[in-house]
Amino acid sequence: MDQEQGWVHLLTERLATKTLDYQVINASVSGETTGGGVARLPKTLQIHQPDLVVLELGGNDGLRGYPIDRIRNNLSTMVESILLSGADVLLVGMVLPPNYGRRYTSAFEQLFVLVATRFNVPLLPFLLEGVTTGEALLQRDGIHPTAEAQVLLLDDLWPQLEDLLTPDDSVN
Repeated sequence: MDQEQGWVHLLTERLATKTLDYQVINASVSGETTGGGVARLPKTLQIHQPDLVVLELGGNDGLRGYPIDRIRNNLSTMVESILLSGADVLLVGMVLPPNYGRRYTSAFEQLFVLVATRFNVPLLPFLLEGVTTGEALLQRDGIHPTAEAQVLLLDDLWPQLEDLLTPDDSVN
């Protein structure tokens, strides 16, 4: 899939149509784990000095069967670093295929809720909501969304993201 087809690029276009003056930086790395995110995040925050970070990590950890505590601790470290940098966070959760077992998949999904609650940050429970059921919207691996699914991903993300990007003028 070309980068221009992805939801991050589509977000840039949507922001422009809404006259919201934000620069979108895609700092993701394909196949990244939360451990890699912890290692890369400080430099990324220093270079880009973001106002908002959409943190979508953990899926690869879960697919590799990493310990839930490790994933939760890594995500907590990243959220805390982002908040200490002065940026807001939108945490995006993930789900796993059922073949990982009910106990592990349930604990995995819950860890995102626990991190969001601990740091009082908004959570989108699952970015691929609505996409995973349609095989036509998934690549052959059955996990990653196709180019056609990207606008749906952005539509899932947009309501919470828009709330963070649009100042609340009703508060005095």
